[in-house]
Amino acid sequence: MTSNTQTLRLRRNEDPKPPVPRVARHTGILQDQLRRSARRPWNPDFLTAVRILLLIRVAAAMYSNIQDCDEVFNFWEPLHYIDHGHGFQTWEVTPMYAIRSWAYVLLHLIPARLLLALNLGKRPAFFAVRIAIAVLSTLCEAKLCRTVVEKVNERVGRYLFFMLLFSAGMWNAAPAFLPSSFAMYATTLAFAYALEPSTVKNKQRTLFVTMLFATGAIVGWPFALALSLPFVFEELFLISGDRVEPSVRSSWMVSRWKRLFIAGLTSGLIFVPVIAIDSTTYGRWTIVPWNIVRYNIFGGSERGPDLYGTAPWYFYIFNLLLNFNVLVPLAFMSLPCLAITYRIDRKRLEMSKPRPDQSSPFTLLTLRLAPLYVWTAILTAQAHKEERFMFPAYPLICFNAAVALYLIRGWMEVAYISATNSSYRASKSIIFGAVTCSVVVLAGLVSLSRILALWHYYHAPLSVFNRLEASELPRLLNVTGLLPPLPLGTDESDAPSIDLTPIGEFDLRLCLGKEWYRFPGHYLVPNGVKVDFVKSEFDGLLPAHFEESRAKLGFSGWGDRRGA
Repeated sequence: MTSNTQTLRLRRNEDPKPPVPRVARHTGILQDQLRRSARRPWNPDFLTAVRILLLIRVAAAMYSNIQDCDEVFNFWEPLHYIDHGHGFQTWEVTPMYAIRSWAYVLLHLIPARLLLALNLGKRPAFFAVRIAIAVLSTLCEAKLCRTVVEKVNERVGRYLFFMLLFSAGMWNAAPAFLPSSFAMYATTLAFAYALEPSTVKNKQRTLFVTMLFATGAIVGWPFALALSLPFVFEELFLISGDRVEPSVRSSWMVSRWKRLFIAGLTSGLIFVPVIAIDSTTYGRWTIVPWNIVRYNIFGGSERGPDLYGTAPWYFYIFNLLLNFNVLVPLAFMSLPCLAITYRIDRKRLEMSKPRPDQSSPFTLLTLRLAPLYVWTAILTAQAHKEERFMFPAYPLICFNAAVALYLIRGWMEVAYISATNSSYRASKSIIFGAVTCSVVVLAGLVSLSRILALWHYYHAPLSVFNRLEASELPRLLNVTGLLPPLPLGTDESDAPSIDLTPIGEFDLRLCLGKEWYRFPGHYLVPNGVKVDFVKSEFDGLLPAHFEESRAKLGFSGWGDRRGA
């Protein structure tokens, strides 16, 4: 028998899920002309970019060489002096010259002290500092990549990411304890904010960019401020992201000049802690950035960087080819490529003709490509040249190369459409992606070979000092009976950590000869082993020892120098 009972069910009221907002596309300076409605090219989001970059940068911190003896004697040794009470001192860190900032050195004390507090020894502290530096570089690079995706073009952002990731130049520069590397981080972050066109309403952009450029110059290397010249020009003279009628042009310009002036004054406050720390440590009023400029520019014939060697004008070309290979010609072709694109593929730069009251994308992109040319011209004009001087512009080399590669891809698309008379066939072709992918892969493979060659041929100093601590000193303790031998059959991975404190009883001295400049620093020499120089063919001024009794954050007498 069929029941006549009916059941009524009431559905619970549920809040409808808010629609996922669609991320706007094609909002950058460069506009794709093919497959505009197709799935967007893959680009890592910020966190994914950080994770991927961090793998490479931490590997570089662990395995890259120390490229320059200045890094050891002017930065690692002063840090070791603050941390452990002894180390080498060069003339640059004396009160007479004071061209190295203790404020910059002190920034790296926290990761070193953290490992010391955990009783993990000096060697782990050395790598902790390098890893901390690498993390900072990673965050700045990831920010730049994401900004390029949003403000320039998605494909350019993807090219940039892989160029930064596999570059031999970035492998060397990112974990380096050098002011030029610090200036590179600040420049990278400043450039990321500067990619957004300037507007009267966006005051934060001007303030952030100005403070970042100032931080890189004041805390790091003052000459890196030259990289900000295109940004300053845009702020003062270009309409950029604004729309300004001729009738209000004067008042608009006054407001922009006033804003940049206020941002500059605010950024000048960075001088306060830097001057306070440096003046305290050197024992007298000291402005290290000015000392650097005065010595290098106004030093005269008896002083200045030329005393330490000169190089021909093409030095940086060859050096950059070693570190960036095929990306170098692409980077320096970027402005000519932009000019050609303006002639044959103008729609890629502007979907509509700009009005008289706004700046064209061509002008804006020209200013974003200009810093590399400015920096290279300035450094090439100097007689004294070193690889590390180019560090602040390393990410810009990758950016310019990425833009050039994208523009060349655009030429190929124009030629293909002209030959086939079919935009549809061009949108389905894999030729363009294959060519750009081949260039990026080739650059990565050549960089990998460079990285492996640097390890194979130049890693000996770090390997030797590792063997000294891990093998030779424990063997000495074994043969003298101060350390019992391991039981037979004990695997090396199961061996307990060794306390090398008894080494101090032997009053050991590690002697450096004519290749003293390969010394990787006291952080890789166990406490109890003294380091000194022996007479050799080198007849120049050698580093001296800091006064040991006045170390460990005792601010008086940091600049004392007992002799050479």
